[in-house]
Amino acid sequence: MINFGFSYVGLIYLAMLFIPNIIWAKNKPEGYEEYAKNENKILLAIERAGEVIISCLVLVISDTNIRPTSWWIGWLIASFLCMVLYEFYWLRYFKSKKTMADMYSSFAGFPVAGATLPVIAFFLLGIYASNLFIIIASLILGIGHIGIHLMHRSEAGIDPKKKTTIRALLGLVQIVIAIPLVIVTATSIFYIAKRNINYLSNFINPFKGVNEQTYVEINGMKQFISIRGKNKDNPVILYLHGGPLSPDSYVTYLYSDDLIDDYTFVCWDQRGCGRTYVANDDKSNSTVSFEQAMDDVDALTDYLRERFGQEKIIIIGHSYGSILGARYVYDHPEKVTAYIGVGQFVSDRLSTISEYEDALRLAEEAGDDTTGMKMAYETYLNDPSYFNSNELSAYALQYHPYPDYSQVILGAIESPYLGTDDLIWFMSTMSEEEVEKLQGSLIDTCMETDLTTQTSYEVPVFFISGEYDWACSHEVMIEYADMIGATYVLVPEANHNVQGDHPKEFAADVKAFLKTVC
Repeated sequence: MINFGFSYVGLIYLAMLFIPNIIWAKNKPEGYEEYAKNENKILLAIERAGEVIISCLVLVISDTNIRPTSWWIGWLIASFLCMVLYEFYWLRYFKSKKTMADMYSSFAGFPVAGATLPVIAFFLLGIYASNLFIIIASLILGIGHIGIHLMHRSEAGIDPKKKTTIRALLGLVQIVIAIPLVIVTATSIFYIAKRNINYLSNFINPFKGVNEQTYVEINGMKQFISIRGKNKDNPVILYLHGGPLSPDSYVTYLYSDDLIDDYTFVCWDQRGCGRTYVANDDKSNSTVSFEQAMDDVDALTDYLRERFGQEKIIIIGHSYGSILGARYVYDHPEKVTAYIGVGQFVSDRLSTISEYEDALRLAEEAGDDTTGMKMAYETYLNDPSYFNSNELSAYALQYHPYPDYSQVILGAIESPYLGTDDLIWFMSTMSEEEVEKLQGSLIDTCMETDLTTQTSYEVPVFFISGEYDWACSHEVMIEYADMIGATYVLVPEANHNVQGDHPKEFAADVKAFLKTVC
């Protein structure tokens, strides 16, 4: 993402760049002015353009500031080391006889160090900030600045030191080291370019809209929300992620990009997961429960209504989030314009049986042995636990298309909103013990929930499911939709994660429904 604001790092870099140059103005090497008269006008123009662009960008892009937990921090360290070497280069020059040879000598293995070191520093700073504009500006500066210095060195008859066997070996070592660095750098720049393009492809004017990733106080806990919309006066959508505890705010741009023209789209990392988990201590995270989640949804809904001056908001719930959303909408219709359930959960028992019956039919049609599947079904009927439900689903998955998460994974990798805290969250939930500790009570809620007791909603209800969704059976969803008089769509060739599998179709279905109720 590209965040604008004052950069103290940029100011420090510019001070480290300009102060030695100001001192140098009174300590120029003898004859320098004669060489300056012959400077290539094109290179000089490129150099000046690069200086202006770099100076402006590093001051107004706040992503260049120190972020200790950033997974890019190594690039900042490498960048700053180049600036430190640049200062030492100048110290050596000021202590020298101040000849042209001293001016254009190498330092710490960097040729024409007075030109190459700051260019490399700003280039690495651009990688750290994940900002393609700073990277390009540093390349522009490099073409002009380094080009002029190389010309001066050549005109002054200053040749690099003659090669010796030791120098040749050192050169070989430098090449060996440089190859992986070039590969890593090129890969990073490609990744940065994709992130920047994804961000700018749906740029939000900050004066009219909102593009904010922040923390708000919700029932005594600092919780993360992402708010994106091109007009602050548009209706607000609050998206409740599934799981339980499977935040996806970093990847919702895949489908919300097609919604933010008409709606302000809000994602929330629920209590005990994602960036909210990382920002709080174990005591706060241990307060996870379905009842607490309901209170949090209510507090967040009130916050959004007040902030955007709207009487009601729209709620979208996915999977587990559809339990939370359906329950909340049922209890608080006065605060909700409409409800959209994605991969709508109705009943684990009904969904598991529906999944089993379809898989059994397909297995029998294929002439496969169904003994194990039938035994797992009997076990589940006698003890409909979470474990037995998963055991039965494992048989059924052999006959149902497995969810394709490739687009979501790629979208996450290229996301302009993916941050270090998201990665910390992923690492913290690698162990089954940690997952059980965090979501145990919510799994119990899922197993016990039966929405068929909610037969009448006071707001318009719409369901979106994939035709291959058996995690929350689309067949059960259809029966429930008919029961409560809700409308629904089945997205062809989509699975449980329909919004990630088919983001364009999902966004189109959402807009088509909301046009009828907003």
